[in-house]
Amino acid sequence: MREASLDRLKAFLTLLPSIILVAVFVYGFIGNTIWISMTDWGGTGALALDPQKNFIGLDNYVDLFNGFLSGGFRQDLVNAVYYSVMLLAGAIGLGMFIAILLDQKPKGEDILRTIFLYPMSLSFIVSGTIWRWLLAPQGGVNVLPTYFGFDALDFQWTSSTKAILEFNWQNIVQILLYLAAFILILIGLFLLKGNPQKAVKRWLGPGVIIGAFAWLGGSLLPQALFMEEMHGFNLATLGIIIATVWQYAGYTMALYLAGFNGISQDLRDAAMLDGASSTAYYRHVAIPMLKPITISAVIILSHISLKMFDIIFAMTGPDNAQTGHPALNMYMTTFRANDFARGAAIAIVLFLVAGTFIVPYVISQYKQRRRG
Repeated sequence: MREASLDRLKAFLTLLPSIILVAVFVYGFIGNTIWISMTDWGGTGALALDPQKNFIGLDNYVDLFNGFLSGGFRQDLVNAVYYSVMLLAGAIGLGMFIAILLDQKPKGEDILRTIFLYPMSLSFIVSGTIWRWLLAPQGGVNVLPTYFGFDALDFQWTSSTKAILEFNWQNIVQILLYLAAFILILIGLFLLKGNPQKAVKRWLGPGVIIGAFAWLGGSLLPQALFMEEMHGFNLATLGIIIATVWQYAGYTMALYLAGFNGISQDLRDAAMLDGASSTAYYRHVAIPMLKPITISAVIILSHISLKMFDIIFAMTGPDNAQTGHPALNMYMTTFRANDFARGAAIAIVLFLVAGTFIVPYVISQYKQRRRG
């Protein structure tokens, strides 16, 4: 007993410097950012040696989501959602597809794997500059049809002002509730065959309740608090999305290819002996076994998509409202406008959004370890 206590004390003392550094330079700075976001630090005297910082509570957050002059931030937030969804669908889907092709051991597999993984080795500034040239209105992709006798394209890849899938900002809470209900019900239906009681209790039931609440009263409070404002999917973001998917598809390919190579060949041979085709093998055996890899890829890419800055800055610059992102908005607000409190509020919003992806994953991993 005494030796065990001594070992725990030694372990604690060994970890103590790291604990102190993390507490100060991570959580301490996060706490300081939260405090700054609740002040009025900004304006002409923001860079003074002893600037005034008056506590104003949540006013900065209220202004971001409801202020007349904060429409740009709200559109940036909508852009960030589309960036995340498109990046996840494109990078994971394309990466998995390439991994399946390479898992067939084609000729030149090593060369192909290097080619597909190469974009990850490039700086985002470099790749952003390359894609800015490729998507230039009077060059790059737009002039490719002329080599085959067709007219050049005139699509404004990174500067189009057109938007689709527009919605009223007053309906944002109702839309989010419907989306949450849809996801819960979809997961419940997927798990219904394996464990009906758990599927109904944990997924289908809450999904139906949230959907009913959104239908009956999900629009009352937002209409009372939020202003009418149309937002949507700006077509100018397509160029950013294409460049980002190109950059990260090789990363997800490497993850899935490593997972496929880790599956026992005996398992594959057994599936083939039972009459499974290659498509059936990947659909019913290989891909379900790589669920942890898929979850990890979703968490990592979601986190990256919420911090997109350099590739947008390189492709469209900081002042292109159509391709804006909250991280870019935070930089411009803090270091160009010297509005440190508002910039801190944007940073905390991004921090909380990122937490919605990471915290459930950490909790689930902790529970799995305890059950193990």
